[in-house]
Amino acid sequence: MNDLVYSTETGRIKADKPNVERPKGDGVVRIQRQTSGRKGAGVCVISGLELSDDELKKLAADLKKRCGCGGSVKHGNIEIQGEKRDLLKQLLEQKGFVVKFAGG
Repeated sequence: MNDLVYSTETGRIKADKPNVERPKGDGVVRIQRQTSGRKGAGVCVISGLELSDDELKKLAADLKKRCGCGGSVKHGNIEIQGEKRDLLKQLLEQKGFVVKFAGG
């Protein structure tokens, strides 16, 4: 499928981003440690947060600051670098979330 990217009348045309809906969770936030595909470097993936993208970014920024490490928001999940599951669980429970450790 060829999408129109430029028109001589209006200039560059930006494609609309598809509105991807995340599946609704069960109200439980899960923290999982992942190393696969990361060259051995472990990250903690926080999933199950039913927040908007802006709220996710704010929460991720706060968690990164409190943990003293880097991270990112990808596909509705927050990834925090390093082995910080216990600290992340404590911080999320202080914010009122129900937290469980997932396998991994």
